[in-house]
Amino acid sequence: MKLGVAKESFPGEKRVAITPASIPNLKKLGLEVVVQSGAGLAAGYEDSSYLDKGAQIVPSRSDVFQSDIIVQVRAAGENPNVGSKDIPLMKHGQVVIASCDALSSLPQIEPIARAGATLFALELIPRITRAQSMDILSSQATIAGYRAVLMGAIELHKIFPMMMTAAGTLSAARVFILGAGVAGLQAIATAKKLGAIVHAYDLRPACREQVESLGGKFVTLDIDSGSSEDKGGYAKAMDDAFYHRQREELAKTVAQSDVVITTAAIPGKRSPLLVTAHAVRAMQEGSVIIDLAAQRGGNCELTKADERVIDSGVVILGPTNIASDAAYHASSMFSNNVTKFLQNLIAEGKPNIRMEDEIIRDTLVTHHGNVVHPKLVTAAA
Repeated sequence: MKLGVAKESFPGEKRVAITPASIPNLKKLGLEVVVQSGAGLAAGYEDSSYLDKGAQIVPSRSDVFQSDIIVQVRAAGENPNVGSKDIPLMKHGQVVIASCDALSSLPQIEPIARAGATLFALELIPRITRAQSMDILSSQATIAGYRAVLMGAIELHKIFPMMMTAAGTLSAARVFILGAGVAGLQAIATAKKLGAIVHAYDLRPACREQVESLGGKFVTLDIDSGSSEDKGGYAKAMDDAFYHRQREELAKTVAQSDVVITTAAIPGKRSPLLVTAHAVRAMQEGSVIIDLAAQRGGNCELTKADERVIDSGVVILGPTNIASDAAYHASSMFSNNVTKFLQNLIAEGKPNIRMEDEIIRDTLVTHHGNVVHPKLVTAAA
């Protein structure tokens, strides 16, 4: 069977779904790898590096879509405008594997079902031990957390570490991380390495140990979070009264911070509002907010996705594709995730869709001309 790797069409997307290093493992599965010319160039992978590993380079997108399996970084809801041009290229029985934002993108999913393609949404990988090596959300969040700190350090009118010099003592910057998931923990580690004083908050009390192990100080609020974690390990949505009290409490730490990095996201839902306009205006002029939840509305009230906002002298950035800025390593991690997923899916050289397998069942979105994921079936009813 042929596995096709198309050049990403989403504006500004530099990543590639499969890197040359993964090709030998894919060939062991009995797959012939076909790559669109230039697909890896923006990430630092030249056509020649794919050829050296045994892939075939083809000139056009239509050539790639002749493959039995298509692997993409973005499809469906993750590329709703330009990505629709790929649907006429799809064929019945073809397998498409990508990040899709499936739970929020039924209108983009349905045409893929009608085309007869079998779609797997990688963002739906269950958070179980066996699937850790396939988890694209975690791998890309690692990159995002790291890059967010660098963005904050560049924007801030101060340096991060404390320095004692002949010209005077410079106090360390104060960095506040909201959300101690993968992105937040990486942000904590990176900010500490740069010498900042780091505080972090998460509504899941169990995160305290992880925060403190990285040298951060865990912020405890005088509010009852009750059951704050879903069965998948994600923070779950709380009621309005809780969020109102939470915002009031968080504003105190926000006001004392030089850089605030927000990472709180709930799969398939709007990002919770954590930092109000009032809290922003209490910060010192020249402070910075990096809102990694901007794609779903943002954790900061003043965030505008992919725009630079300045309010009361505070810079607010809401990047929605920050992992793409480190495309070489982001692609490498994504490629490894996909390869592990394929190793679980492929048996005797072809896809084996075993519904008893939790990983396959939870990520399968369309099959045999229908939308089959239970949450989307309910939404369509």
